[in-house]
Amino acid sequence: ALVSGLQLSDGVSDAQRDTLLAALLQHHVLFFEGQPLSPLQQRALAARFGSLHVHPVYPQAPGVPEIIVLDTSNDNPPDNDNWHTDVTFLAAPAMGAILSAQLLPPSGGDTLWASGVAAWQSLSPTWQRMLAGLSAEHDFLKSFPAHRFARTPEEKRRWEQARLDHPPRLHPLVRTHPVSGLQGLFV
Repeated sequence: ALVSGLQLSDGVSDAQRDTLLAALLQHHVLFFEGQPLSPLQQRALAARFGSLHVHPVYPQAPGVPEIIVLDTSNDNPPDNDNWHTDVTFLAAPAMGAILSAQLLPPSGGDTLWASGVAAWQSLSPTWQRMLAGLSAEHDFLKSFPAHRFARTPEEKRRWEQARLDHPPRLHPLVRTHPVSGLQGLFV
């Protein structure tokens, strides 16, 4: 859903936060056009919705470790240009993410979303029964290989610590949202 009439850089009140959470439950992805945010403003906004995660290997905004910098170029191609869910290597993956595009190319560079709920609902009852109760392994090393994230001594130190801190985790293939009760694929 496209949200308008709100200036995110000013912060959000409790009532606005609750309205946004209700819209997120209904629409699953919210878009805010023309909302430039500094890293500090983005962190403050995100903190209104829950505790924040500090990514163990991605570069961080200076002085704001909760904000990662996804900066791509010919010398630094995207590393997650496939369908994925963020930080599934955590025991309790994040509720969501707030992306703030700073510089976009004239064409391309899109971020796309897919609904695990719609994917689950589109499966036949036979497939749903077959998948219900199964788990899948989510491995930090699959998304963050050493050859990509441990090139310098400092990166290698951070990567080694992240590898130790984040062993492979089993997550259910089908998750149930704690508020809406909707089930969705989590693969």
